[in-house]
Amino acid sequence: MWRNYVKQAFWRNRPYRRLLISQCLPGKSQPSDFTTDQKFRPFELIFSSTRDSNCKAGFGWLRIPTRRYASVAEAVSYDDDEFRGSPRETIEEEEVKRPMGRAYESLRRRQVKLETEAWEKASNEYKQMVDEMCKKKLAPNLPYMKSLFLGWFEPLREAIKDEQKLCVERKCRSVYAPYFVQLPADMMAVIAMHKLMGFLMTKEGKGVTRVVHASMAIGEAIEQEVKLHRLLQKTGRKKIYRCEVIEGEMDDKEEKKLKKNITKLMKENNLRKMRRIVNRQGEDSWGYNIKARVGVRLIELLLQTAFIQAEQVADDPPDLRPAFVHTLRRLGAKDSGKVCGFIECDPLVLKGIERTVKHMVIPYMPMLVTPVNWTGYNKGAHFFLPSYVMRTHGAREQCEAVKRAPNKQMKPVFEALDTLGNTKWRINKRILNVVERLWISGECIADLVDRKDVPLPDKPDTEDETLLRKWKQEERSVVKENAERYALRCETEIKFEVARKMKDEEGFYYPHNLDFRGRAYPMHPYLNHLGSDMCRGILEFAEGCPLGKSGLRWLKIHLANLYAGGVDKLSYEGRIAFTENHLEEIFDSSDRPLEGKRWWLSAEDPFQFLAVCIELVSALRSTSAKTFISHVHVHQDGSCNGLQHYAALGRDKLGAAAVNLVAGDKPADVYTGIAERVLEIMRSDAQKDPADFPDALSARILINQVNRKLVKQTVMTSVYGVTFIGARNQIKKRLKERGAIADDEELFRCSCYAAKVTLTSLGEMFAAARSIMDWLGNCAKIIASQNEPVQWITPVGLPVVQPYRKLGDHSIKTSLQTLTVKRETEKVAARMHKTAFPPNFVHSLDSSHMMMTAVACGKAGITFAGVHDSYWTHACDVDELNRVLREKFVELYETPILENLLESFEKSFPELIFPPLPERGDFDLNEVLKSPYFFN
Repeated sequence: MWRNYVKQAFWRNRPYRRLLISQCLPGKSQPSDFTTDQKFRPFELIFSSTRDSNCKAGFGWLRIPTRRYASVAEAVSYDDDEFRGSPRETIEEEEVKRPMGRAYESLRRRQVKLETEAWEKASNEYKQMVDEMCKKKLAPNLPYMKSLFLGWFEPLREAIKDEQKLCVERKCRSVYAPYFVQLPADMMAVIAMHKLMGFLMTKEGKGVTRVVHASMAIGEAIEQEVKLHRLLQKTGRKKIYRCEVIEGEMDDKEEKKLKKNITKLMKENNLRKMRRIVNRQGEDSWGYNIKARVGVRLIELLLQTAFIQAEQVADDPPDLRPAFVHTLRRLGAKDSGKVCGFIECDPLVLKGIERTVKHMVIPYMPMLVTPVNWTGYNKGAHFFLPSYVMRTHGAREQCEAVKRAPNKQMKPVFEALDTLGNTKWRINKRILNVVERLWISGECIADLVDRKDVPLPDKPDTEDETLLRKWKQEERSVVKENAERYALRCETEIKFEVARKMKDEEGFYYPHNLDFRGRAYPMHPYLNHLGSDMCRGILEFAEGCPLGKSGLRWLKIHLANLYAGGVDKLSYEGRIAFTENHLEEIFDSSDRPLEGKRWWLSAEDPFQFLAVCIELVSALRSTSAKTFISHVHVHQDGSCNGLQHYAALGRDKLGAAAVNLVAGDKPADVYTGIAERVLEIMRSDAQKDPADFPDALSARILINQVNRKLVKQTVMTSVYGVTFIGARNQIKKRLKERGAIADDEELFRCSCYAAKVTLTSLGEMFAAARSIMDWLGNCAKIIASQNEPVQWITPVGLPVVQPYRKLGDHSIKTSLQTLTVKRETEKVAARMHKTAFPPNFVHSLDSSHMMMTAVACGKAGITFAGVHDSYWTHACDVDELNRVLREKFVELYETPILENLLESFEKSFPELIFPPLPERGDFDLNEVLKSPYFFN
């Protein structure tokens, strides 16, 4: 509250500050231009634990009503900036920007409830069920997970209450005590249960999670909820909730003294001292120590109070056993590995969880109204949920760099994120119905995860160490596979639950933020358009557009692209012909997706393909295809986009032709080109004598295995710094999927050889790209040698600081165990800076291109969604999108990017000598404007 108030008070010029003070102080008359129904109250200074929603002036930029509200949602629907604390231009200007009407206000109230009452709603639900159970003396018929939570809720709540009482009476001397009493016990119980169960569903292990990870997450969730409660605290003389036993009035003397002090400092314009008071009264981060200790204590109480009953046999007494146990495991080598603490749940807890996981509290749901426009590091997106423009993951220097950046510099970034966030989505109910039917039937098709686990291999009845070692490897592989399947099944159930909750909404929105390189991601983590084919098939644009002159053509091309299998490498005419030659199968897929021939399942992206089949059939059956309203998103994807950026940076003619920067009759396929060169080298090597050239045997085995798919992933990731080991693992995985090489040692040897040949072929075809990568890496090495991080500003103004520092162990002693948290040290990780800089720099360039395109589309009124190097819009707007994205690419690379980068390095480190810029070719960037397959 204090930070927001000071910011508003000093945002305007001096006369307005006087006006604000005069209207907030007792005994001052109201200005004549205010109406009689506008009332003012003396300015009451309240501790940061409360929120004054009545003491505000009534003039334009700080209009806050004096009425009281029945709920937070009602208050925010009247004027949400009371809570956000962001200054306003004028009420009149804002009303032009804001959608009006009862429907919008109703949606906004619902959105506020979603953000502010999720944990409270779950808590109240459990309390009601407990009360109902006590009254009826009968256990309610609940889904499996809810029945577990209900059984654990009351004992855990009572244990937390007892702990809070000890904290209040100062019998608990632990450092976490003041923080443990800031939420009601029932809410803390719900957060602890849900967060811990969420971690037990991850890929870390089926029903197993590390204590340090779970405790930090629980502590952070508690901290966020405390901050939210403080933000929503109403005006009054009652302290923010500490616990049921702490009630009472505020100290009047202390309040008056603080009010007098603040008023005096405001008159003196003494910002420095005011900030000091704000910091003392503010809501600073709890820090690792507090979060970990609060989280561990809640886990410990859950371990003590949560039990599960095994199936009872005849008249045997009930078999109650702990639902969770704390264990220590040694990771790595048997004797020298690190010992870590884990929480394991009983096998009975896991039983049926994946089918009832939908009852978990899901954070950061899609928004029902347009997100708040970004105006600062933590100002934008959600109304109340913590929202940050960048995911810094605790990287201090990156966080500070973004905060320091002037708003004028960050404006293109904010505009791009606003454009992405303002795209309205809805659920494609027909596709959702098909997916749910397949999921319920248990069919493992269309890339849906298998509902069954892989059976564990039988232990061989032998003492042969080689066979036993092989069995252990197979067992570990199966256990890992089953853990991954389990996590994917849980994730799929959550996605279904999100879809079910949103399917009856007219539309919803995904607020976006950035990673440290500038790539944009939806803040909702489950059902979004960056997800799997299933997610993308279930989602469609809420606002439809007529197909117009070119829309039907692009629907046909898009359908062929989604079918893939080489069809997407044909010319546009070839793709249209493919669609028209399969109209019978398309109609059958649309009309009888599960009962018919199921031709749509042969597509590479089956659910998206089915959605386009349905849309195309509907358009063809309509009275006029041109006026048919289409909601399908049509994609334009870059051709190995990383290499496109390197070709433009180096003005490389050969590389440009390979990745479609120049016009051609059909799209050039760089993956096929590399595969052909790899095959050529292998055929030559296969002719050699194995005695002189051992890889000749591998070449002979691989000749029949080389194709586009084998090398594609390595080619894609080569521009992002893939190492030999990474390339070897990628190719090994492809070969293992085919099952062509049974012996593990032979598979490893062939993978090494294939990786070496693939990287050699890449170096031959993209020599210019390699020289730029080497130059970037050498610059990073020089900077890191001075113990400084590599940093730069992207073409759209985003400051980037590579977050690679050596990590040190920070020990936190708790009652359960000593936690070891990795913390940044003052020493940079020099090798990481060198290897990561080339891919990070190119990622920052592809994100800049996407942002420039997004802003231009927003200004042109074109619906836009972006998935890194894949740009989406309505079928009727694809031609316009293609024009814009080509123009923005040329505009991006007409700026001297490498020259500017070198200049910034030399300016920051004048004492260092950097290598000269690599030689570049004479490729004409304007060729991109005429290339039909640059994005296609």
